Amino acid sequence: MDCIRRAVIDVGTNSVKLLVAGVAGNQVTPVLEESHQTRLGKDFYETRILQPAAIARTARAVAELAGQARELAAVSIRVIATSAAREAKNPGDLTAAIHAAAGLPTEIISGEQEADWSFQGVSTEARFAGDSLLILDVGGGSTEFILGRDRHRLLARSFPLGTVRQLETFPLSNPPTAVEAAASRDRLQAYLRQEVQPHLAALLHSEALPGPLQLVGTGGTTSLLGRMELQLASFDRDAIEGVQLSLNRLRTLRDLLWSLSLEQRQQLPGLPANRADVILTGVAIYTAVMEVFKISQLRISTRGLRFAALLDVHS
Repeated sequence: MDCIRRAVIDVGTNSVKLLVAGVAGNQVTPVLEESHQTRLGKDFYETRILQPAAIARTARAVAELAGQARELAAVSIRVIATSAAREAKNPGDLTAAIHAAAGLPTEIISGEQEADWSFQGVSTEARFAGDSLLILDVGGGSTEFILGRDRHRLLARSFPLGTVRQLETFPLSNPPTAVEAAASRDRLQAYLRQEVQPHLAALLHSEALPGPLQLVGTGGTTSLLGRMELQLASFDRDAIEGVQLSLNRLRTLRDLLWSLSLEQRQQLPGLPANRADVILTGVAIYTAVMEVFKISQLRISTRGLRFAALLDVHS
């Protein structure tokens, strides 16, 4: 089967990410993965207006990543944008800036599409075949909750619960205080019980999901947690995907991270310095999900949204 080299650039609320890969049938073989933190969601959530400086940073990052994809002879480059772009009052400013900088159109995808692609991407992994899965994709502006089994998606929903959104809406001291940490835990658990659990409850206890439910995290937060657990200096897909984190281990990591200043977190092995702020809300979201849904282990997948976008027939 012929292998076609394609690229996708994912414009998120926190970062812009590139995947260049060979695609043959349902197989995606990464050639290059890059990420630039541009914080598109900075100063966004009060007005829902994307700020000019954030738009400019993002457009420059897309242009640079598109250049790398072209150098690697990608036959197509797809630009997709997620939470911040779809909630913005001025999405046209972003898409126009990206087109001017990179010469590429931008697709602003729905939360449902984002959730569906996250499920499809994770489902390309043979190790999850036959498992009942709750897949979580924690991004900067939203979190996708997906239930499925044997590559059959039963539910996919996107909720306005993201790492940057939490930091922007509920600013933290440096280091966070004990009161702020407790408030964050209470707020996240209340949100999950009130807004998320009602949508998942019926399926969680149905015959459609037999056996133990496996929680699989995909996206930046879980990759960072895996890198920290192994103290990896750089991204290593096979090593990260071999990590399993217990609820107790995640609580220990959460409590450690929330006890440190930003400067101290930036020195931790495995944690890139430019992600030392958003890791606080990322680890808090995963811990709260495991507590509310009574799940004891977190597994990690690095094959989510971007993998599926490359496989999509329109790409």
